Amino acid sequence: MTKFRPCIDIHQGKVKQIVGGSLLDSAPPLTHFTSSESPAYYANLYKRDALKGGHVIMLGSGNADAAKEALAAYPGGLQIGGGINPGNAEDFLDAGASHIIVTSWIFEGAKLDFEKVRDLSEQVGKNRLVLDLSCRRTKDGWNVATNRWQTITDAKINEELLIILGAYCDEFLIHAADVEGLEKGMDEKLIQFLSEASPIPVTYAGGARSIEDLTRCKSLSNGKIDLTIGSALDIFGGKGARYEECVEFNLR
Repeated sequence: MTKFRPCIDIHQGKVKQIVGGSLLDSAPPLTHFTSSESPAYYANLYKRDALKGGHVIMLGSGNADAAKEALAAYPGGLQIGGGINPGNAEDFLDAGASHIIVTSWIFEGAKLDFEKVRDLSEQVGKNRLVLDLSCRRTKDGWNVATNRWQTITDAKINEELLIILGAYCDEFLIHAADVEGLEKGMDEKLIQFLSEASPIPVTYAGGARSIEDLTRCKSLSNGKIDLTIGSALDIFGGKGARYEECVEFNLR
């Protein structure tokens, strides 16, 4: 059944909410919110409210210590993503992550490397791997976007791809990068498609504005897709969704 999944996005060691696709080398990202609280503060909040499966995302380099703070506060309750590869995966799992989340490492440029997917799955175990297939809209659907959502890859999100990759991982995490952080509405067609095509659990993120979007996601997906709300949440400076309401939604 559809659940609210929390997040902790870390940029330059601080918890932030950033507009999707604005994280570039050439200019500072468009930032909605920078928290005065530590990553561990949010992890403890999610632990208190029994919210499992939230994702900690390291936005750029230099965020490992801050991320491990969160993982240590809620061992086994959070997933970790952002620059994860075979060289550091075990370190983050040992630090308390329930799963590692991987995108860019399984690509060579714009081409998906299925051998890398298989090798990583064998290394950490299918049940501890989440594949991030965050995407951008193209003229005939959606394609996975890597390199901080700047590179549109040749990996088209279709039923065949989801079935193949679903054999190697426990879940998919899919940000709709075109609407991420904008609070202008979810990509409803993507949610519906994922609910029909994915053989494994999916968490969708991007554009959610209110508690009503949790109900809408549940309806669109027949309860199959979980939803992350970020920028709209009051704990991240948002005005559209109250954190307590999201917790209550999961309890219902």
